[in-house]
Amino acid sequence: MLRLLPLSTLLLIPAIIASPIDAPRAEPLPLIIWHGLGDNYAADGLQSVGELANETNPGTFVYYIRLDESPDSDRTATFLGNLTEQLEQVCSDLSAHPILSTAPGVNALGFSQGGQFLRAYIERCNNPPVKNLVTFGSQHNGIVKYQVCGSMDWLCKAYIGILKANTWGSWVQSHLVPAQYFRDTDEETGEPTLDYLESSNFLADINNERELKNVTYAENLATLDNFVMYVFENDTTVIPKESGWFAQTNLTSGEVTELRNRTIYKEDWIGLKKLDEKGALVFKTTPGPHMQIDDDVLEDVFKTYFAPKEAASDTRRPHHEQEFMEL
Repeated sequence: MLRLLPLSTLLLIPAIIASPIDAPRAEPLPLIIWHGLGDNYAADGLQSVGELANETNPGTFVYYIRLDESPDSDRTATFLGNLTEQLEQVCSDLSAHPILSTAPGVNALGFSQGGQFLRAYIERCNNPPVKNLVTFGSQHNGIVKYQVCGSMDWLCKAYIGILKANTWGSWVQSHLVPAQYFRDTDEETGEPTLDYLESSNFLADINNERELKNVTYAENLATLDNFVMYVFENDTTVIPKESGWFAQTNLTSGEVTELRNRTIYKEDWIGLKKLDEKGALVFKTTPGPHMQIDDDVLEDVFKTYFAPKEAASDTRRPHHEQEFMEL
């Protein structure tokens, strides 16, 4: 004999089945990290960042972008190489990666020059797509002075010497990495020089500063959920440090033109205005000199921007609910 359940029990069962306690939790997106000048993908400091990301969001797959499997060669590639070709290699590597290529998206963390390189990846290929981009001390609006090398860093000193001698030469612009995000400006107006606009192999293109704009760049960057830019309060390596916020600095007067007052924003050359209008453009400062980052700052980034979101609840009536209601 079929035993009928009380109506109160029947009404309670669907609620139990659909309870958020039993709802599946979303897995964290993979995290890709691109290091800065003079560093390499296997460095202990960089690996510890990935470990902290996994401690904060368990199950995070971390991929350290590299241009060579040899750490020494990967470090050399931070000084020597054609950024257009390097980005093509990274785009190919990520799109073919067995885990990254099948993910619904990835988060991205860029340190120093790695930040603008990740932005260029988003603009130029973005496969797999980046959901949240966080950069620390990056040169988004370029540099006007080359960094000072360590006293025993002969590789750095050799390249910087060549850079200073002929920044806009075709060989330098196709071989020496920092020259390709150097941005020469007029001393009086602060506007980019003709040499920069005509000869820059990288920055003038990804910032869409030339007359002919690449609309795909703006479309791709505007798809981000968040673009978070950290500037170091006491940064004396990146000159000007405000470059990390896309600001333009007149070195003669010291006047800083903030991003929202610049044409790149007003005409939305690369999608920054669209990001800002949806609340996805975030300006942050962190204490200390260039690339001195406390773990609590990184942990806050991982919790705030890289934490997995709850799985979207299914608003359709559960199948079992329909069965019980039919009894």
